[in-house]
Amino acid sequence: MFVHYRTQGLILAKEDRGEADQLFTIYTKDFGKLEILGKAVRKISSKLRSGTEIFYLSEIEFIQGKTHKTLTDAILVEKFRNLRKSLKRLAIAYKISEVLDNLVKGQEADEKIWQLLFETFGRLNDINLQFTICNLQYYYFLWNLLSILGYKAELYNCVICQKKLTPEKLYFSSKEGGLICQSCFKKIKLGIEVKPETVKILRIILEKNWLTLSKLKIEKDFLKELASVSENYLSLICEENLSPS
Repeated sequence: MFVHYRTQGLILAKEDRGEADQLFTIYTKDFGKLEILGKAVRKISSKLRSGTEIFYLSEIEFIQGKTHKTLTDAILVEKFRNLRKSLKRLAIAYKISEVLDNLVKGQEADEKIWQLLFETFGRLNDINLQFTICNLQYYYFLWNLLSILGYKAELYNCVICQKKLTPEKLYFSSKEGGLICQSCFKKIKLGIEVKPETVKILRIILEKNWLTLSKLKIEKDFLKELASVSENYLSLICEENLSPS
């Protein structure tokens, strides 16, 4: 006899299988990231269809078979209607789901990741949030997810000499996992130059101070620098995760 499991989950991705099935990637509150097969879900008559759209928050039920989990129920809790009306917001949501899928491996519940994901999608759904600030949600999610997973960047002391950093020329080293002072950079020549304003943004993000972050007026140059540092750090971590241990 199969045991039925119930939990809330956010639908991150789905892939067609066979004539009418779909394989869902779902981040759940109680079990972490799961892959669950929805049998005959693409049929118009399927009772599962109403709760299994991309980026739906649903209460799901599944059973564990010998080779895979099978979805048995999906009740819509929140469809994030405003997010779905904006192609730009949807693009951010896809980036968030992709980075979560790439970085989180295996089945393991994590309350911090669940809360971060839930809060992020709630803010993306806020119609009053300006898009420039909305765009920061991706970086807010990324850096805090990396922190939860054990990749928190050092932003207050030089990762080489450990001295407290001052607002001068600073460099971010993805390999070392944080900022390097000018003196150490001259010795090792490793890192991307980051301006004090970009460092400030990163610090506010890792302090999880969304209220302050949402009120900042950030120039395009600093956003480009934030994007560059973020992509560089993420790429290195993804490479490490793919490398054989």
